[in-house]
Amino acid sequence: MPTKNDAPFPKRLAALTAALRARDLTHLLVSNPVDVAYLTGFLGGDSYLLLSPSSKIIISDFRYKEDLEPLEALFTIHIRSTSMTQAVADLLAKTAAETCAFQAEHVTVVDRDALAKAAPKAKLKPTVGLIPDLRRVKDDHEVALIRKAIKIQEAALTAALPSIKPGQTESAIASRLDAEMKARGASATAFDTIVAARANGSRPHHHTGQTKAAANQPLLIDWGAVHQGYRGDLTRTFALGKWPKKIAEIYAIVLDAHTAAAEALAPGKRSSEIDKVARNIIAKAGHAEHFGHGLGHGLGLNTHEEPRLHHLLTSTTLQPGNVVTIEPGIYLPGIGGVRLEDDYLITPSGPQRLSTLPRDLDWATL
Repeated sequence: MPTKNDAPFPKRLAALTAALRARDLTHLLVSNPVDVAYLTGFLGGDSYLLLSPSSKIIISDFRYKEDLEPLEALFTIHIRSTSMTQAVADLLAKTAAETCAFQAEHVTVVDRDALAKAAPKAKLKPTVGLIPDLRRVKDDHEVALIRKAIKIQEAALTAALPSIKPGQTESAIASRLDAEMKARGASATAFDTIVAARANGSRPHHHTGQTKAAANQPLLIDWGAVHQGYRGDLTRTFALGKWPKKIAEIYAIVLDAHTAAAEALAPGKRSSEIDKVARNIIAKAGHAEHFGHGLGHGLGLNTHEEPRLHHLLTSTTLQPGNVVTIEPGIYLPGIGGVRLEDDYLITPSGPQRLSTLPRDLDWATL
């Protein structure tokens, strides 16, 4: 957790306060644990943040009392002895809230109705995207943590690659890679590691299983590390020996599409423009129907967040501070697939690649 002097949280809270003021809102209940982490640095979960003009209250329970003590300089810590709903209702009454905004994209209808019943004097007002809109532009602190997560997962893959042999199951390869990430400081994997052997690579989100890697066959690996809540997300496709002709062909196409799309990243560009760069290259090579997902997505406290890179998102515009993935792929049922994914920071002068692993065919030959 950052020290008091370099913590980014006061600036984030100030930006949120300004956004609330612009919407004529005084109170906000932050219930999404990822958004609580963004605003406070607390990663424990099961805690809410209640903001009012005069207070910033973290509502938690006994399990996290010690963990929350370092935050007392900036927040009031309320360790509840009742249900979360009742604790929120009591604090709304204490802060004289006439209206309280809540995160409609996170709070269930059941929870909203329960809070309305427990706090009848406070009018509950739904909001959507209030904090995610702030989170889409990363500050320097966030970029540094994403860089570290990527560094961890790249080092882990480099350590695991020499151990990958024909006959090993997807699950065994994934387990080794996961262990290497945790040994290097990852608190968790960013998602269930995808290892797709042989023809399984044609399934973009294949469920890692007991299929065995084979000589002269492809092996797709999609993996990510978590560092202090922030995530990396990379994909590489390998061959264990000689490349099958069709896989080598589509590898070259996917690499060209990735390179061109990454070079096109820039502030002011529309998401759909970037997606179209890669999609057109793949389509011209005769594989339009074999690339059915979006080109990429934002990356941060969630593995998938805003901004999304998709040909249908014509109104989404890139900004300096966005961190996005570029991950074109071609998927051939019964044969296999190729996906190449890297992470990029959008700067005022263009894209900055945050990942460092090679993408050439020679490096990817095991």
